[in-house]
Amino acid sequence: MPHRIGFDRERYIEMQSEHINARRAEIGGKLYLEMGGKLFDDMHASRVLPGFTPDNKIAMLERLKDDLEIIVCLNAKDLERQKVRADLGIPYEEDTLRLIDVFRERGFLVEHVVMTQLTDDNPIAHAFMDRLQRLGLKVYRHRVIPGYPTDIRRIVSPDGFGVNDYVETTRDLVVVTAPGPGSGKLATCLSQVYHEYQRGGKAGYAKFETFPIWNLPLEHPVNLAYEAATADLDDINVIDPFHLAAYGRQVTSYNRDVEVFPLLRALLETLAGESPYQSPTDMGVNMAGHCISDDEVCRDAARQEIVRRYYKALVEERREDLDDIVSSRIGMVMSKARTTTEDRRVVAPALAVAEETGEPGSAVELADGTIITGKTSELLGCSAAMLLNALKHLAGIDPELHLLSPESIEPIQTLKTEHLGSRNPRLHTDEVLIALSVSAARSEESRRALAALKDLRGSEAHTTTILGSVDEDIFRNLGVLVTSEPEYWRKSLYRKR
Repeated sequence: MPHRIGFDRERYIEMQSEHINARRAEIGGKLYLEMGGKLFDDMHASRVLPGFTPDNKIAMLERLKDDLEIIVCLNAKDLERQKVRADLGIPYEEDTLRLIDVFRERGFLVEHVVMTQLTDDNPIAHAFMDRLQRLGLKVYRHRVIPGYPTDIRRIVSPDGFGVNDYVETTRDLVVVTAPGPGSGKLATCLSQVYHEYQRGGKAGYAKFETFPIWNLPLEHPVNLAYEAATADLDDINVIDPFHLAAYGRQVTSYNRDVEVFPLLRALLETLAGESPYQSPTDMGVNMAGHCISDDEVCRDAARQEIVRRYYKALVEERREDLDDIVSSRIGMVMSKARTTTEDRRVVAPALAVAEETGEPGSAVELADGTIITGKTSELLGCSAAMLLNALKHLAGIDPELHLLSPESIEPIQTLKTEHLGSRNPRLHTDEVLIALSVSAARSEESRRALAALKDLRGSEAHTTTILGSVDEDIFRNLGVLVTSEPEYWRKSLYRKR
């Protein structure tokens, strides 16, 4: 049974590409399009809008590929802070290279990287710029501008945007993207608009931000899920007051866009003589709200995402010994969405296993609604047991059958404890999958179980103990949406990640 669909992917690709082309025509010159969120692998959108694929946005841009090029921004201060992309676990500099590779594999023109907020005393940023140049990329320096973004007279002058390098683009549609938030996309767009006008050209700015969805109500669960996702930034959704004043219509925006809009409008007026926009919403080109095919499916998916974000915050606070600031914010969002942890169907069964056995437990909900549990044993951790049990169910294998015999597990345990220094003899999910792959050479049941791995994608899971990084990676790669209780199985001060 497939997972329910609530979003029309093909309609989105068609509508969105047409709308961007329409905005280009309105601007009448080069359009710098700021792309908020993830351009290639938007996992959040795919979770809250079932049917929206992680590559939906880049698939849409492929319709415009011959007319556009891509600029990648990177904040020099993020390199100093060794910022990591949380969903992939890789530093921003490596994600920059990954994104460029992905874009080029898709046939996009991308050869420019802008290092924003660059200072002379940042050796890490300068070293990475040298590396980019050795790789054949063109690198541009954007400096810290005193008084940005409030001192408009200085910003729009030779001492402001004028000190930034001008990116020599060749196409009329320029997409500006980045590994993560705060990378300087907006400032890069405006700096380019300034330089275009200085050179006698005409240029404009627009923003492509999927969330919050402007034509969904303020407290629609899909918009609230975005609030939960940005709780660490203390962002909140708000009614766009400029749009209300200009058109008499209530639409949804968020606090940062509303706060910066007066300055942005003044900047555009100074740069171009007038601003084409009366509100933050006017700047956007997002058509996602028009492509929801089943509102209730999206509402349910968004509520689940909010609960997942809540558990994620709890675990992070426990790992880092942080105050409960982020989880409390998400708890407020949960209240607005009228959802609780009890609405996550895998939580109660996992807790019940732990209560019954006195050991960590886990549970997974498959696409057909079946809930499969896993318990801790002498041979297997609860996540590994749950994985095997789920594969047996999906492959139609007798649940009493041992896919892995104790005889095949024991040598792996010996290797772990006697030669690799592990204190825990139980097999983790990666070890179970390797053992299952070996077993598949001589076992039809193991082959069937392995073939069923693809059917786990989109499943929901919960464990009663904080997962290690290996198990997290396995579930992420399998497409299983897993949460955990903010508890460690063993009490110790040092935790290996």
